Amino acid sequence: MTYALSLLFAVALALFLAHIVLGYAAAYAIAYGAVIAMAASISGTFFWLWHRRQTPLALGMGFSWAGTTGVLGWWWVYEILQKPEAMVESAGLFLFVACYFVGAVLHFQVVGRSLGLGTAFLLLPVAGVLLLGGLAFAG
Repeated sequence: MTYALSLLFAVALALFLAHIVLGYAAAYAIAYGAVIAMAASISGTFFWLWHRRQTPLALGMGFSWAGTTGVLGWWWVYEILQKPEAMVESAGLFLFVACYFVGAVLHFQVVGRSLGLGTAFLLLPVAGVLLLGGLAFAG
């Protein structure tokens, strides 16, 4: 944990320094680009682990990180291209959001199997999140 916290401090410091030296827009673009590249690498690693049958959670992690890559990448490109109208309400973003959902569902399936729970365990968190999203939109 000490190593992780030290690393967190060092990275945060580097990002704050980038903000001071380069300005917010450049620091944002660099940081988001790096996060997207790392997310894509992590996603690929988990898909490879799934292919090698190393862990049952790998497929869910692969899809989750693919969703991260896509959603963050979408907004990163949106900012870099100076908010093009074609990206404002494009349903193309939903493909990446779907990756998040698939990753979550696969995670819940593995956890449910590990705990000996049925499909209801899988459906409750997903239904709860969808309900919460609907309430937030309606409110």
